[in-house]
Amino acid sequence: MKMYILLKESLPDSFAPLVAAHASLACFRAFENNENMQSWIGGSFKKVVCRVNEKEFAKAKTFDDVVVLTESALDNEEVCVVACPREEFPKPFRFYKMWTPTDD
Repeated sequence: MKMYILLKESLPDSFAPLVAAHASLACFRAFENNENMQSWIGGSFKKVVCRVNEKEFAKAKTFDDVVVLTESALDNEEVCVVACPREEFPKPFRFYKMWTPTDD
């Protein structure tokens, strides 16, 4: 069981830690009474942070039990989709690339 945090590839690396931290908390608050969330918070607490392109980002927003975050310092642009923890995710999650800095 894990939480996926999907950061839009256009997000500057300097914002990534802040957005990922906000995403984790926002997801918990949105789904704190969800059975999967309760199991995750009391157990694994694993998170996966990925970098996604515009197409992947748009698709991820359509999945069940996700929260979309904006960044006020970037004119309230949508920058992150975070998915409530679960045992199995839709197939596209298997292909998202792990986030690494791009040195921009």
